Amino acid sequence: MRLSIVHLISFICLPSPSAAGILLPRQQDQSSSGVEVGWLGDTSPSYNPGTTFGLPWPKGQYVSNDTDFTISSGNEQVPLQSWITAFWPDGSIKWTGHALPATDQVATKYTVTPVARSSSQSQESKISVVDSDDGIEVNTGKLIVSFAKSGHTLISSIKTTNGQKTIGTNGKLILQSQSRIRDDPNHRNQSTGIEYFEFESKIDSVTVSEDNSARVLVTVRGNHESVGGGTHEPWLQFVVRFYLYAESDAIKVLHSIVFDGKPETDFITGIGLRLNVPLEGEELYNRHIRLAGVEDGIFGEAVQGITGLRRDPGQEVRAKQVEGEATPPVSSWDTRVSSRLKWIPAWNDYSLNQLSSDGFTLRKRTKSGQSWVNIPAGTRATGLAYLGGATKGGLGVGMRDFWKRYPTGFDINDAGTDTGAITLWLYSPAAPPMDLRPYHDGLGQDTYADQLDALEITYEDWEKGFDTPLGIARTNEVYLFGFEETPSRERLSTLANHVTNPPVLLPTPQHILDTQALGTYWGLPVNSTTGSATIEKNLDFLVRFYQDQVEQRRWYGFWDHGDFMHTYDADRHTWRYDVGGYAWDNSELSPDIFFWLYFLRTGREDVYRFAEAMTRHTGEVDVYHIGEWKGLGTRHGVQHFSDSAKQGRISTPQYRKIFYYLSGGDERIGELMSEILDMEKTYWTLDARRKVRTDGFLPAPGEPADIGLGTDWSALAAAWLIEVERHGPRMEEAEMKLLNTMSGIGKLKNGFVTGSGLYNPDDGSLAPPPADPDNRGTVSISHLSAMFGLVEVTAELIDHYGDLLPEGFEEAWLDYCYYYGAGAAEQTSRYGTAFSGQNLFQGHSRLTAYAAKRKGDAALAKRAWNEFFDSDGLKATAPWASTKIDGSTVLAPVDEASWISTNDVALYGMAAIQDLALVREALE
Repeated sequence: MRLSIVHLISFICLPSPSAAGILLPRQQDQSSSGVEVGWLGDTSPSYNPGTTFGLPWPKGQYVSNDTDFTISSGNEQVPLQSWITAFWPDGSIKWTGHALPATDQVATKYTVTPVARSSSQSQESKISVVDSDDGIEVNTGKLIVSFAKSGHTLISSIKTTNGQKTIGTNGKLILQSQSRIRDDPNHRNQSTGIEYFEFESKIDSVTVSEDNSARVLVTVRGNHESVGGGTHEPWLQFVVRFYLYAESDAIKVLHSIVFDGKPETDFITGIGLRLNVPLEGEELYNRHIRLAGVEDGIFGEAVQGITGLRRDPGQEVRAKQVEGEATPPVSSWDTRVSSRLKWIPAWNDYSLNQLSSDGFTLRKRTKSGQSWVNIPAGTRATGLAYLGGATKGGLGVGMRDFWKRYPTGFDINDAGTDTGAITLWLYSPAAPPMDLRPYHDGLGQDTYADQLDALEITYEDWEKGFDTPLGIARTNEVYLFGFEETPSRERLSTLANHVTNPPVLLPTPQHILDTQALGTYWGLPVNSTTGSATIEKNLDFLVRFYQDQVEQRRWYGFWDHGDFMHTYDADRHTWRYDVGGYAWDNSELSPDIFFWLYFLRTGREDVYRFAEAMTRHTGEVDVYHIGEWKGLGTRHGVQHFSDSAKQGRISTPQYRKIFYYLSGGDERIGELMSEILDMEKTYWTLDARRKVRTDGFLPAPGEPADIGLGTDWSALAAAWLIEVERHGPRMEEAEMKLLNTMSGIGKLKNGFVTGSGLYNPDDGSLAPPPADPDNRGTVSISHLSAMFGLVEVTAELIDHYGDLLPEGFEEAWLDYCYYYGAGAAEQTSRYGTAFSGQNLFQGHSRLTAYAAKRKGDAALAKRAWNEFFDSDGLKATAPWASTKIDGSTVLAPVDEASWISTNDVALYGMAAIQDLALVREALE
């Protein structure tokens, strides 16, 4: 059945089955349908302070108000908190999120089982929340954490539950900046006129989650307010999410900031999180500093050291201090030491700074005003610090990807006083100020003609005022650990490894595939023939090559980690980091989809971590989150924000959804996907084709906008579909716009081949483009239209709505899929003219494969493989190997594959995976 416009309007006005309270038939034997989940990497962690994970479910089996979930390991039941993150169109459960509390005995595998809901069924919670006017108190069973609701302090206090020891107070965010930087270091005597500013977090709002049986989420929003004098307005808005699990001694923190300053006058010199650590009553020699070093290494000292002295206090005394345990009573020490303790200096301050991905420095001093003493340091610190005492307890602070996100650091201050402090620097003050100014002045590109001409040489699409960082964001993952006493070095090493690679629970690739909850256009690896085995080997090479390039080329840093480069320069044996549009890739042609699909089919830990880092980068740094371009991303360039092409093709939530659902509904990623719902507002003021348009169209607020049916509509459609799946607050609006635009595409004489249409954001209607107001049929083909998630989101829409698809939509898509790679004669016969400007045929082979699968056309399936092997892109005859380059030719030895570009890698990867899933039989 296809929907007429009358049916369409009726469908839009009706709530979804689950929203209307319609109950689907329950599966008869629900309790027998358990799903096995295991740890990423197939190794159970030695430490689990609580975990959140996601699970997909087949369509039509489980209903939200009729189903609960249990989890077991063997015959042992484990507490579980569950929620729904997505629904099938019939109202049944599609994705769930689950929180597993902290456990001392971590099982290798668990089984999650849907069970019929019982009114008498309840789960005793081992975590409690008290929400008052002044603050929120969370008791995990191991820690009691108090959060403020106003002021500068986010965390009022952290106490241990058993010993009721206060181990942390006054937790706040720290920001430092300056008004200028010294551009010419050779003129140090000139007056600089630089102003310096200090800020602390200022709370705007605090919320706490409602269902808290295993996990509590406290979310704090605000900005940074000046505290050190000066007249700087509050800025650098933040969202900090605190995750606390039952029976856990740890707090996971997601720290997100949006740059809302002026790049010419706001140079950040420090971004940090600081907590005080009460030490009153702890002897100086029983106070301990610990800093994680290289791999499993731990630096450990006491504030007042009693080893290495001229006189020996005794072997047991020394051993206890080194191990972080309380020393024997001082009365039992050798009196030659105990009588001279006042002459042994106390080291108040320690500072570790990771200023590059290859080295960190470490130093200490007795107090402010005295010289620093250098400590032998190392290469890559794993990112954990501890301050505390053997009897009073203490606090640990860790940062994930510490050395990869340089410049980072830790400061431990006032360790010899009654109240010490730990500061984690997400951006270290020891580094040069953060400079987000444009990297060039425009080079005289005053007109569109100049800019288009410059595009022909550097591939950069520059425009004045568009190379701005205003609105880009960054999220960091932080951990806080509470201790009753100074932990052993082995314990801290375990925690440092946990911070580096937090455990992840996942279902098997086969289960994800069987549920079809992440599409039907991918499959598991099968090496049944020489052809498919060769493709699998090539995919593995491409993935490993890019992982190695990240390391060899040092693609790390506060803003850069998670991205990679676009195109290679074989002459210089380097990626084109400094050439216009050839530098940072910014999701060009959807490598995000390739890496996530490759993970889905292999389940490999290294691929998951790689794709996760990419998701954290591309959704934050490459996209605007406030301002006039909110929701748009930036095309590839030397800086992540430098190109003037601000488009939804970079920000599409299609790149984030796999991680979102697998993670159990990561709240920050969910927030980023929701932002794209407002992207359409930018089309009223920003025309993506302004430099090349010839039809005279001008965007105007409140009027229909001319949008591309490829890169623009696919991003909007992805956001709408996710909102519908999640039953979000804008579900009805999203479904209206989704169905109306699909109906509009179906009504266009040439469907997707039309290229663009007039979109009305008020009701989601889509009319013919300005160049063809009477819908006589225009042909406007771009090789980019389908390469930024359109293939995947359209396939998901067709699966989602099935027989309820608006009339003509699927036919329009299948026509596009078929005719893009057809010959000129067929194109002319169908559309009256042959297409022009086509390329990227290898990437488009998956469109041909999709049409072949839907139509059951064996000849078309063979055409898909011909396009894959014999058109453009990466050839079967390519070397499929890298070459070692060393000696004086390069700065450091590297592996080179000059025949590779990231465009080709992304398209080859997606086409190979989807062609194998859809038309494997035509290859074999």
